Amino acid sequence: MKKVPSWQIVLALVLLSLSVIFYLFHFLIFRDIHHIFIYLIGDIAFLFIDVTIVTLVLHRLLVYREKQSIMKKLNVVIDAFFSEVGTDLLKICLRFDLDADDFRKNLVIAKDWSDRDFLIIKQSILKRSAIMDSKRYELDEVRPFLISKRQFLLNLLENPNLVEHESFTNLLMAILHFTDELTNRHFLKRLPESDYKHLSEDIKRVYNQLILQWVDYMRHLKRDYPYLFSLALRINPFDENASVEVNES
Repeated sequence: MKKVPSWQIVLALVLLSLSVIFYLFHFLIFRDIHHIFIYLIGDIAFLFIDVTIVTLVLHRLLVYREKQSIMKKLNVVIDAFFSEVGTDLLKICLRFDLDADDFRKNLVIAKDWSDRDFLIIKQSILKRSAIMDSKRYELDEVRPFLISKRQFLLNLLENPNLVEHESFTNLLMAILHFTDELTNRHFLKRLPESDYKHLSEDIKRVYNQLILQWVDYMRHLKRDYPYLFSLALRINPFDENASVEVNES
């Protein structure tokens, strides 16, 4: 079967043919080959500058715009995650945090927080070493919640755009790992001390990553979706006085 040339090859041949025809037409009218070569060489010389502009400037601009588009789609995924899993999971993790009472005060976000405020709290979270105790709350109550969200989390991981957000992907993997740890234990009471210690580390891994993602999520809502930010403030898992009812005072 005869192979049909691609449209790119056909287009290139047509354009080259038109170029040759017009150069020939120019020569037949003006009989000035010298003039033709002056402009031809000048155009070729400028071609390198043109390629530089396209590759270094326009290409980077297009890549930046594409990345911004992907991040916008990812923010929708992260919104869904916190609505379905993240906020409730933070409340659960707080029950295992031995220093939760003092720490949670730092994360009572105010309406007038600036980007600098969010940056400062992120830095303090990174410096903090949370002390988690898997015996502090009933793991039997955590397991059903995580199992019920497992398919949702797996569906999120199938999103091809997640390759652009490694930290969020790592968080999902940490949650799924913790889910597997609980699912594969038939009994979660009277475990060996080494087992409780291992589960404490799993909870800590989820907790640390989850808080950082939550802070970024809140900053994103404040910047782009004030009405969603208003609700997020009223259901802030770190605010013991939070109430979903709107308080105008």
